[in-house]
Amino acid sequence: MSFPDVIDLSSDEEIEEAHANDVKPLLSANSLSKCEEYAIKQEVEERRSSNSCSCISEQGSSSANGFASPPGSPGSPVPLCRQFWKSGDYEPRQAFAQVSQSGTDRLRIHPKFLHSNATSHKWAFGAIAELLDNAVDELQNGATFVVIDKFINPRNGNPALLIRDDGGGMDPESLRRCMSFGFSDKHSDSSIGQYGNGFKTSTMRLGADVIVFSRCTKKRILTQSIGLLSYTFLRQTGCDDIVVPAVDYEFDPHTTLFERLCRHNTKQFSDNLLMLLKWSPFSTEAELLKQFDEVGPHGTKIIVYNLWFNDDGHMELDFESDPKDITICGAHRSVQKNGKGSVLTQKYIANRLHYSLRAYISILYLHSPEHFRIILRGQVVEPHHIANDLIYRECVLYKPQVGGVMEAAVITTIGFLEGAPDINVHGFNIYHKNRLILPFKGVANNSYGKGRGVVGVLEANFIKPTHDKQDFEKSNLYQKLETRLKEMTYEYWDLHCHLVGYDNKKKPTTSGPAAPGHHMHQLRTSSSLQQVKMNSGALASSQLLPNPNVSASNRVVTALTVQMKSTAGQFSNCDAGAQTWLPLKRKHESHNAAADASKRQAKSNAAGLGSTQKHDRGIGQKRMHEIKTMILENKKLRKQCLEYELMEKQLKLKEQKFRSELQEVQELYKKLLVQLRSLDEVKVEK
Repeated sequence: MSFPDVIDLSSDEEIEEAHANDVKPLLSANSLSKCEEYAIKQEVEERRSSNSCSCISEQGSSSANGFASPPGSPGSPVPLCRQFWKSGDYEPRQAFAQVSQSGTDRLRIHPKFLHSNATSHKWAFGAIAELLDNAVDELQNGATFVVIDKFINPRNGNPALLIRDDGGGMDPESLRRCMSFGFSDKHSDSSIGQYGNGFKTSTMRLGADVIVFSRCTKKRILTQSIGLLSYTFLRQTGCDDIVVPAVDYEFDPHTTLFERLCRHNTKQFSDNLLMLLKWSPFSTEAELLKQFDEVGPHGTKIIVYNLWFNDDGHMELDFESDPKDITICGAHRSVQKNGKGSVLTQKYIANRLHYSLRAYISILYLHSPEHFRIILRGQVVEPHHIANDLIYRECVLYKPQVGGVMEAAVITTIGFLEGAPDINVHGFNIYHKNRLILPFKGVANNSYGKGRGVVGVLEANFIKPTHDKQDFEKSNLYQKLETRLKEMTYEYWDLHCHLVGYDNKKKPTTSGPAAPGHHMHQLRTSSSLQQVKMNSGALASSQLLPNPNVSASNRVVTALTVQMKSTAGQFSNCDAGAQTWLPLKRKHESHNAAADASKRQAKSNAAGLGSTQKHDRGIGQKRMHEIKTMILENKKLRKQCLEYELMEKQLKLKEQKFRSELQEVQELYKKLLVQLRSLDEVKVEK
């Protein structure tokens, strides 16, 4: 009897034992019933003889693709509804053994969990973003691109979703971890993924089935693996446990071919291969292996097929409306119908991202990594920096505190959208570890339009996103941030709304201190926020944080320049032409300058020259205190700079290591090639 791979949530001790003895795989084996195994072989033989086999039809009929019902099983296969939100209900007909190969009880995962787990993604683009995150995380393994495209299912001609990258790929063990639940090998602070659940939730949200091809070199052993996670297969066979057929191949340098890698026995490999050929888009082993031609020497290729339909019975992902884009069917019309304001508002990216994948990906990452491309339908996605769309920009420093302890320092870029007041868009784009979590999060909720047109950008790494990375956990820190962003919006509006043509009915009359617990400073020049010049002579990115590919020493703000009135003179601390400006607490000078001047004049006349000098000294001391505060901030930035430089050195060492290993492999390849040619010559002579 042979066993297909089955998801196994074993204890940590069992997993360690599996690694030590190399007997029980992480995806442990449980057997299909004999009658079902017989049904598999019978139907595959019938399919091969007739050379025809169909997948699920668009209307939902699936009997042609289901297993034959084993003797004693009630009824025929239950049709799979192609609408995602209605496809979760069914009753199992087959039962797998409840004891793992090691003889210990284990937690069983019903196939219904695949569907219920995927419902965490309310939005199809959010699911695609999860798969893109996996590709971006492969930057540390040398990835240079990720491709998103349409794939035609060779069985029925239906469109499928293709995502392919040239990262490090997955070895047989890593592929099984990827298709298990709760495993994550990502421990870097820079990695976006952390829960080990994104692949399952995202692929099952997009379609009923996914097949994965991955090629990897580990410890100088080149392997390629194929795995199938099929809700259709589990549904049509009535399984009550998750079965994941997977096969592996290892490169043989002597034959220069990929040979079958049997983890347990040849029988299990053959049975898993039969299931792959039955339920995947490919009917022969040659067709399966041909998919690696696109992968190259390393990387991963994912095909999500049997894509879900919307409530209107149309495929949710639309590949036809725009040959250079993927859109959500019907979402464009919905946005236009429910949208408010002018044509400019409708065309702005805040609205387009809801139905255009290209628009959404263009703002998905705060900083686009250098030498990494996202290629959508054959065309590179150009990053869109929202901060570049803002006029009258300001940078606001916010330091959240919990129990009197500062958690982080966050710089928010805020301003009016260019085109205001004709563009009715507002809200903050909140990123986490470079990844967009909340696009245009509205915080100004009022009926009289205050805050309209005010947009901000910030990276909040001190709060945690939810599992689907479309929102944040509603922690105390998040609530404080939300409150501060609302205050920031209203404060900015009161000071600047008249500049874009709005009527400010509530003009500020005083310039009181910031709210308790908030440390907010404004970074500005005499007119508007200017871009910081880099040592290289180029202008800084208009994003709120520096480009990670620019040298760390060029990214850090290293000097303060202020005009001191009366006492302090000019303070400077410049490095190689870099400039910053003194942070001042926001004061409403434009509204109160005349009144304050007359008051100071009256006091001066009454108290005489001595009191005026004393007053000036007080102002000077206050400004010097602010300067010292900024010097401390400058030291912190320098410290961060050193950390980035150290990280850069580590990455360079890693690159050198990979290059040396590559050179060794190339030399080995040349030697083997020479040996092969010499053997060929010997054969010819004979």
